[in-house]
Amino acid sequence: MIIKAVKFRKNGFYSQPFVFGGEEGPMNFDPQIRYRGSLQNYLIDTGSEVILVDTGLPAGTPEETPDENSPLFTGKDICSYMEAFAALGYEPERVTKILLTHKHGDHSGELRSFPNAKIYVNAEEARADELKGLENIVPVTFTDGAYYNFPQSQKIADGVYYIKAKGHTNGNSIVIAENDGLFYMLHGDITYVDEALYENKLSVVFEDLPAARETLDRIRDFVRNHPTVYCGTHTPQGYENLEANRVIDLDYPVKTVLAEVDFKAKEASGKYVCSVCGYVYDPSEHGGVTFEDLPDDWKCPRCKQQKEKFNRA
Repeated sequence: MIIKAVKFRKNGFYSQPFVFGGEEGPMNFDPQIRYRGSLQNYLIDTGSEVILVDTGLPAGTPEETPDENSPLFTGKDICSYMEAFAALGYEPERVTKILLTHKHGDHSGELRSFPNAKIYVNAEEARADELKGLENIVPVTFTDGAYYNFPQSQKIADGVYYIKAKGHTNGNSIVIAENDGLFYMLHGDITYVDEALYENKLSVVFEDLPAARETLDRIRDFVRNHPTVYCGTHTPQGYENLEANRVIDLDYPVKTVLAEVDFKAKEASGKYVCSVCGYVYDPSEHGGVTFEDLPDDWKCPRCKQQKEKFNRA
């Protein structure tokens, strides 16, 4: 089995209130502390088939321009998701399965680019707007029982398991691939940065807070009892852990390297991008109403996050 990262954005950041403030409130954390951010998804080559875990942002999603008040920034383009996928030496037709961690557009953006793949998704999200029009959806009801301390799972292939992990969204899932005695935990947004895993903190983005707490508790328990390589989507720690085969030790955190942030203004396009799910607000599609003129209580139509989670494009 070979596991690779599909890297398509770098040099982003996530503020401490955003990644730690889910339960105690963002006001209890320091907005000047910004952890490193990136965007990558994962590929599993079992030798007999190619399986993807999520499929990046849609082609053409504009880069964001953060400012000093932005709680998060997904980063600058390295290339498109499909270009990053191709750089690993694979063709889209070879992908047989896609395991979707959750519906948000930075995880589901290029599902339509893999014509031969079955798309496995928690049945609770099978009708999400992001998945409309797709005919190759396989709703998963997790009929294979428990996987260690996780109550519900589905075996996808030898050594590859799809596990129910509700909280961030109601249909959130994780993937664990077993290889050479290690457990590779490939996840979407259980935590945005590894510091949150070590510090046992939830982010401010969730659809079910008690379920998110239960999921993080189970993950921390699993990590303590199994040699786990923790591979996230939104931090370079994800692919750094993978490339080093680094086993997470909750008692000995990897030293934090904070983000280096350069707030450079650019010519405004009028568009704004949700840094949580990738939704693009374009005034031309909303009767010319500028983002600034939207009411303060307006929320992202996709992920229901507040205006503060948007950055200028």
